[in-house]
Amino acid sequence: MAPAEISEGPLIGLFGSESAYRVLMYLENYGQGYASKMAKAFGFSLSQVQNQLRKFEDVGLLVSRREAGARVFYFRPSPVTDALRVFLREMLARLPPETLERYFMERRRPRRFGKP
Repeated sequence: MAPAEISEGPLIGLFGSESAYRVLMYLENYGQGYASKMAKAFGFSLSQVQNQLRKFEDVGLLVSRREAGARVFYFRPSPVTDALRVFLREMLARLPPETLERYFMERRRPRRFGKP
């Protein structure tokens, strides 16, 4: 039996802002991410995403490293982040299919020519 779908509203409230919520869900879904790619995926300003990433890095949830001139972020291994990631994974599994497709399913190849 599939898990019951959830509304994102309570999750956004729980994390304090839509950008905080989406950044964490993105990182759980993809394992790592760049600020510019997250900003583009969600239609946020780059500074909004960078502020969230910096905040989460400052409190020890995330770590980052330089790769090819850009900073990539990922979860810092710890009991707190392990528990948070279990929660985020469960919430990802319960999001409506439209939300998953819109924000959390990255296209790996271009659409076939002429396909809408």
